[in-house]
Amino acid sequence: MSEKKKIAIVLSGNGVYDGAEIHEATITMLAIAQQGASYELFAPNVEQAHVINHLTGEEMPEKRNVLIEAARIARGNIADLNTYQANQFDALVFPGGFGAAKNLSTFAFEGPDCSVNPDVEKAVKETVAAQKPIGALCISPAVITRILKDVEVTIGQDSGTAGAIEKMGGKHVNTTHGEVVHDSKYNVYTTPCYMLDASIDQIADGATNIIKAMLKAI
Repeated sequence: MSEKKKIAIVLSGNGVYDGAEIHEATITMLAIAQQGASYELFAPNVEQAHVINHLTGEEMPEKRNVLIEAARIARGNIADLNTYQANQFDALVFPGGFGAAKNLSTFAFEGPDCSVNPDVEKAVKETVAAQKPIGALCISPAVITRILKDVEVTIGQDSGTAGAIEKMGGKHVNTTHGEVVHDSKYNVYTTPCYMLDASIDQIADGATNIIKAMLKAI
């Protein structure tokens, strides 16, 4: 029996407004398991950009750590992203949530002029160099674009975000629920998820489709 394919998942905290989108993260894990593969979870060991009260949407006067918060989704089984090695995995995937645009990068605050967390940039570049697939859901394709520049991605249909992607050197493709865009040059797969007005079953379609496409490429 062939060995299970192993996918690394990078989380950006815990909760849509200041971390990883919990539905996208959890359903990505489920999709990987349902396709007969396994996963390991990572997050950068850095302070969150800020903390949002998810009930009111207001900023809270406190500090939280991205890795510690992401450990909630991981049930404690998570590693510092600086320990990621592309040669130990078959693929790398980034669920969405504002944490991708706030903690993995500064895209939420600086748009196309944003910077990217060094551990995130290293993980992406190592995976590309190893010619292994990278998946990005929701807003996280913007982070991938900032790193790789001339990559074809989708965040759905939001013209403002699509315009920022084009300014960073990327090519944006409009998509709807469950659709996956593949960039053959970098072997990057993207799907819009909650960048569209989506229901949880539509998120499941997107996560399942992107994982199926990535596993076919391995």
